[in-house]
Amino acid sequence: MDYIYGSSEDYHRTGVDKTSMISNAKYEKKYKKLKRYVKNMVFENAAICDQVAQLQEKLLIVHEERRYLLKKIYHLQAVADMENQLQSQQQTRPTSVGSTHAPAPSQDSASASKKPISKRKSTAEVIDNFKANSKIKKSVTTKMKKIVQSIPLDITGRPVFPIVLGGLTVHSLGEVVSDRSGYHTEELIYPVGFCSTRVYGSLKDPERKCVYTCKILDGGSSPRFEIVADSDLDAPLVGHSANQCHSLLLHHINQGLGVEVVNTKGRGPEFFGFSHPTIHNLIQSSPGTRKCSNYKWIKFE
Repeated sequence: MDYIYGSSEDYHRTGVDKTSMISNAKYEKKYKKLKRYVKNMVFENAAICDQVAQLQEKLLIVHEERRYLLKKIYHLQAVADMENQLQSQQQTRPTSVGSTHAPAPSQDSASASKKPISKRKSTAEVIDNFKANSKIKKSVTTKMKKIVQSIPLDITGRPVFPIVLGGLTVHSLGEVVSDRSGYHTEELIYPVGFCSTRVYGSLKDPERKCVYTCKILDGGSSPRFEIVADSDLDAPLVGHSANQCHSLLLHHINQGLGVEVVNTKGRGPEFFGFSHPTIHNLIQSSPGTRKCSNYKWIKFE
């Protein structure tokens, strides 16, 4: 019987192959385990995102219902107050009316006849006062209330751009500059990078419409406002305030018409769109707003 003996190199190679196979098997198990874990995490993340989206839809619905109920309550409260005033007026009216066959009035009857007149005056004054107070309350509530429109949001709760609000389209909110006082006032914030578009009469031919792009740029100590028409991109209207830019635009339109048709008093914040309650609320919610020392926070509904 013949025996075949291998060399030491063959034994060494087989040992290395076995150790590499064992280590590869361990890494393969770890890889499969990690792959399974990542897959589960992806499914769990998707489920959480779906739940967040559903909760956001429910919150929007509840917010709209709350607004509707508040309006209804205010309306019913005003009607109830008016009915109470009318009832009190009817109760203060005299029940008896004097006739032509009545005896000559004495001092008591004269004093009695004078009392209803004074009551009538008091009820009329009450009604006038109620109307005046209701007007004052309505004016105060309209000034203080700023209602925010519902806009589409993504999964993380951030607004989806562009934001379309009637004739205004906002493409970017920009960034709040809190370390320079010129970039905010007590009522408004001027974020650098804000961009919006609006359709308005053309500078060259005001009877035709064109798209104006409104931007807020970094101008150093104070922001630089810019309005550019798509019909004349090489001639932007630049100013140190939004009102100045808008006033320049209206002045050019009057020059194009040849007649002072449009009032040149600028309403820049409305034209740019950053004073719109919905946009103003989003800018106020941006990071860095809390550090704006002069700005006073506004409550939106």
